[in-house]
Amino acid sequence: QVQLVESGVGLVQPGGSLRLSCTASGFPFSMYPMNWYRQAPGRKRKWIAGISTTGINQNYAASLEGLFTIARDKSKSKVYLQMDSLNLQDTAVYLCYAPKRGVWGQGTQVTVSS
Repeated sequence: QVQLVESGVGLVQPGGSLRLSCTASGFPFSMYPMNWYRQAPGRKRKWIAGISTTGINQNYAASLEGLFTIARDKSKSKVYLQMDSLNLQDTAVYLCYAPKRGVWGQGTQVTVSS
């Protein structure tokens, strides 16, 4: 079964950090670029970061450059999103996506609140 499953602690204070994980199964993970998206309440889903198959190339939404870091571990079939200096506007459901496979994870809620 082709699947992406996100995980990560969901509540963090403003200024804090959080790392999300996404575990892939059912397809050859190392052959596919991976993306992270987020969807805030009442807003459209937005792309935030992408990483190449080798992990050498990463791309970020302009507003998140230097704050978020995407990485992957092919031995674990995982892609990560390290998020630093979080603020209230980062509250959203975060989803991983394999674009060439057309597979979405179910999403994980991240809430930034004091």
